[in-house]
Amino acid sequence: MTDVIVSTVRRERTRRRLLDAAADVFAEEGLDATSVEAICERAGFTRGAFYSNFASKDELFLELATRVSNDKLTAVTERVAELEDGAAGRLRPAELVGRLLDVEHDTRKDVVLLSEIRNHALRDDALAAGYLSWEDAMITRVAGIIDDVGRAGGLAFRLPAADMARMFLDTWETAASRAAMEGLDAEALCHAVNLRMQTLAEVLVG
Repeated sequence: MTDVIVSTVRRERTRRRLLDAAADVFAEEGLDATSVEAICERAGFTRGAFYSNFASKDELFLELATRVSNDKLTAVTERVAELEDGAAGRLRPAELVGRLLDVEHDTRKDVVLLSEIRNHALRDDALAAGYLSWEDAMITRVAGIIDDVGRAGGLAFRLPAADMARMFLDTWETAASRAAMEGLDAEALCHAVNLRMQTLAEVLVG
């Protein structure tokens, strides 16, 4: 049993190092210009280690996208749990969204990474299928957060939670991409995105 645990821990550590290395190389070079060899060199592993953990670069891309989005959504979920009883109903929509999104998990590197994956998916049918599945999973998770906040605060929404989730994710994508193009640092990027999300919340919450 101990050998199994050690093997599992070692495998997770290897995957994490490969993902970290890939995120850095992708952000610097772009998806098409990044090779498996470059990822392995940055991580300090062989091609064998890569293919023992990922079937392809595309699979690694999608896991990176999942990790980036999970970090952000986990932070938001924790903020929802921390809301005082009745707070969701007392705050204006913009104030509520501002409080929930007041976490600095967006970075220029993350924005560039997700944009690269999305753009590549536009040209690759196989990656597109995986990307759309990942996006649908994100919409479902965000819709769940919206439902939780609505129930906690007795809020009335102008659209179904799934439609609102899609609009929030689309707004995040557009605002984050613009902020990254403007060269904003992580704090300013998060602030710019949050302002756009707060404006949208004012429109969607009755």
